[in-house]
Amino acid sequence: MVFRKQIKKHISCDGCKGEMKRVLQRYTRRASGNASTHKYEKTQKGFLVRKYRNMQSRIMGIQKLKSHLYMGKSLLSRGEFYEWSIGNVAFIKLFLSWKQSKYIRTLCPTVDRIDPQKGYEIENMRWITHSENSRLGAINRNKQVKI
Repeated sequence: MVFRKQIKKHISCDGCKGEMKRVLQRYTRRASGNASTHKYEKTQKGFLVRKYRNMQSRIMGIQKLKSHLYMGKSLLSRGEFYEWSIGNVAFIKLFLSWKQSKYIRTLCPTVDRIDPQKGYEIENMRWITHSENSRLGAINRNKQVKI
């Protein structure tokens, strides 16, 4: 806390204030082990924010390992995704089940693209558990190998 007070004394211009705020934020997150971020991501809103950001990074090629599976595919808008998810009975049930399990990873809700050749479009998406999505991914990989 002393560190923060010392830095705040040296801030004079608006541009420096913004940059310093980001530096302090990173410092605080590291010191706490991102506790507040992890807590937020276990709320419905925080969970959906992270889920959309991950989908977006796949489409944009930021996640390099599997970029060939997602690059250039369509992605619905953030607002459409939130609206679709919040109104989706399957998402609500899966989210509550995951929460009641104390966040067991295999029960985590995840978006499945029904047709892997298409992008993230409402008619091509559904909510399923992480374990079910992994199982379906393995089946699809095996089909591609045999062809």
